[in-house]
Amino acid sequence: MKRPVIVLTGGGTAGHVSVNEALIPVFIERGYEVHYIGSHDGIEQELIRNGHPEVQYHAIQSGKLRRYFSVKNFTDPFKVGAGVLQAFVVLMKLKPEIIFSKGGFVSVPVVLAAKLAKIPVVIHESDVTPGLANKLALPFAKHIFTVFEQTLEHVPTDKATCTGAVIRPEIFQGNRKEGLRIARLTGEKPVFIITGGSQGSAILNETIRKDLNLLLERYEIIHLCGKGNIIEELEQLSGYTQFEYVTEGLPHLLAAADFAISRAGSNAIFELLSVMKPMLLIPLSASQSRGDQLLNASLFESLGIAEIVQEEQLSTLSAVDLFTTLQNSKQDLLMKMEDISTTKSPKDMAEMILSYKN
Repeated sequence: MKRPVIVLTGGGTAGHVSVNEALIPVFIERGYEVHYIGSHDGIEQELIRNGHPEVQYHAIQSGKLRRYFSVKNFTDPFKVGAGVLQAFVVLMKLKPEIIFSKGGFVSVPVVLAAKLAKIPVVIHESDVTPGLANKLALPFAKHIFTVFEQTLEHVPTDKATCTGAVIRPEIFQGNRKEGLRIARLTGEKPVFIITGGSQGSAILNETIRKDLNLLLERYEIIHLCGKGNIIEELEQLSGYTQFEYVTEGLPHLLAAADFAISRAGSNAIFELLSVMKPMLLIPLSASQSRGDQLLNASLFESLGIAEIVQEEQLSTLSAVDLFTTLQNSKQDLLMKMEDISTTKSPKDMAEMILSYKN
């Protein structure tokens, strides 16, 4: 008997893939054949093909949706059109019961193709306001799930549900001792984990490394610095470990950490909240983004569960200032974190997604 099929899509950053990764084992356990439609060279290709060999990956053309002038704005619509046709061919062959879209540029042609193929689509939006890709996809979706209650003000309420964040169960299974072993740290000093997201953050990397010797007198540091940002000369430095990006070992590294300094992508900060890590957030500035991280960080600050430093302030603050601010706020942040519970398990989320299938 042929297994039912579900198609997942989303890409561009790890945040557009991580929820899908959490759901894959659940759908397989429920007897589904899982397929993923992504771009040819996005991070989703690497994460799905390397991390989930049980999932068949289909690469399509995908143009970037820019809010600024670029010559490529005249050529990328043709890539989107090609992507729609490629996705349509895949969908007609697979005949999935439903498509789950996590957003990102590559999801747009998939959602448009799904409309043509008359396959229901449900969307997941992690940020306070929908990204451009999800805004374009919304009219063609059967339902949209949101992480933040405030997002319901920006989407059609007759087909929207606030679920909270989807947290993969492994995130709660980290072991401090194993994390310290992976990071080659002793744990004798407070351990800080620094993360600039899957792409890394040049300004955050520079801020930390500029004061590294001073910091290591008082702390141990796990630094997730982004692809291509490893500095060989720092590899043997005692008390400091750098990784480009971590997936499988992340729960252990989080268990080893006492504090976190992070960008403010929704998935990342909800994972930090779920494992009760006092966090200082440095959101991507409005000049470099649509402002979604600023909104995410502002909301966490208003709830009393995070400290914030704006990117523009890093030129006048030392890394020691950041570490000290967070250390001094530890008890207040932990007290507020205990009162917050806005998460869904992947099993619960899968159940909600499948309720909209054909």
